[in-house]
Amino acid sequence: MNNLLFMGSPRKNGNTVQVASAFQDELFLGGEDCVRIDLYDKKIQPCIDCRRCQADHSIFGCPIQDDLQEIFNLILASDRIILATPIYSWFCTPPMKCMLDRLVRGMNKYYGAVRGPALWQGKELALLITCGYPPEKGADLFVEGMRRYAKHSKLRFSGSLALHDPAKNGVFWTPENDAAVRSFAKELLAAKAQPAR
Repeated sequence: MNNLLFMGSPRKNGNTVQVASAFQDELFLGGEDCVRIDLYDKKIQPCIDCRRCQADHSIFGCPIQDDLQEIFNLILASDRIILATPIYSWFCTPPMKCMLDRLVRGMNKYYGAVRGPALWQGKELALLITCGYPPEKGADLFVEGMRRYAKHSKLRFSGSLALHDPAKNGVFWTPENDAAVRSFAKELLAAKAQPAR
């Protein structure tokens, strides 16, 4: 299975990168590929709702000239999309939000004169989240938002893992967190042969 992991953290050695690295290691051990895209290194402009992407149902079709066309092509070649992000104001970071807004239009041909397909239908979506609040208060809104995003886009939401950064009270990367990340990756690996729900 081809995995595409989008890194939403601006910090090259931060908590989210540690989570993503352990997750990728476990996928590699399970025999799967995983390409990581660091979104803060990409030029991704916000959606302007021009709807020009709706004119052709076979292509991404966004007129904005930036790095999202490359991302679109990588998504089409992938089987599973992983969003790895710290939580900023109860949602993902700005470049990830810009990407998601553009993709929901360009990938889903629902918004023009004639309703078309979801170009990424059937692909899996998983979340790796770090947050300063306990996950039930810090990550819940993002997880629910992405469940709805997946349903709307005809993606298969395959789960999420949210880890709390205790900040003042202790170390983030503990053996327990490492084990939780690796367990989540193994769950996805084990589920890949099961039929879509």
